[in-house]
Amino acid sequence: MLQSLINIFYPKVCYTCNLLLRDNEQYICTKCRHDLPVTNCHFNDDKSVLNIFYGRCKLENATALFWFEKRGITQKLIHNLKYKGFEEIGLFLGDWLGEELKSVLGYQNIDLVIPVPLHRKKLSKRGYNQVAKFGEQIAKALDAKYQDDVLIKATNTNSQVHKNRIARWLNASEIFKAENLQKIENKHILLVDDIVTTGATVESCVHVLHKAQNVKISLATMAVTS
Repeated sequence: MLQSLINIFYPKVCYTCNLLLRDNEQYICTKCRHDLPVTNCHFNDDKSVLNIFYGRCKLENATALFWFEKRGITQKLIHNLKYKGFEEIGLFLGDWLGEELKSVLGYQNIDLVIPVPLHRKKLSKRGYNQVAKFGEQIAKALDAKYQDDVLIKATNTNSQVHKNRIARWLNASEIFKAENLQKIENKHILLVDDIVTTGATVESCVHVLHKAQNVKISLATMAVTS
């Protein structure tokens, strides 16, 4: 009864279509969940994400939960996470992907989950890193440690959305640094991010993390451009 009263004054709506959620629905409605373009890359041995980084940096495995298209349902969901303050979407997506990855052999020996970081100024302004909850939930599912004090964004940059491939690479090539590298030596790291487009940001992060001795790196993201 209490929950029903709460729903009257603070109704729960779908984060993609804005329709009221039913009592058995959380974050997004059943229809929108079915409409989300899941990749299933990690289930189907689909190397679409991994191939983005071929010849650029060394990754053991790479996957994404959804395909991303401009003005599509995935974009709206991640936009609400990044810019509307709906951090709980990260929990939802992390639980979803974490539950899937724990049954996939290539992800069962992950030691650490590391998020692509925000610069401290952007973090202070937004109040949260949009991939933090996503990474934390995946770490729980994989029985791994969430580690956010190793990879650091040293330079504050503007959004990469409207930059071309070369501009993105130049923008990302020297903006990350690593601290406490001893914490990741001899570990299998899962790097997590929201969207992979050209892969410049991930490539830069991977090169920085490989400065540690004997590390293996895999990648999991919320979405990848189709």
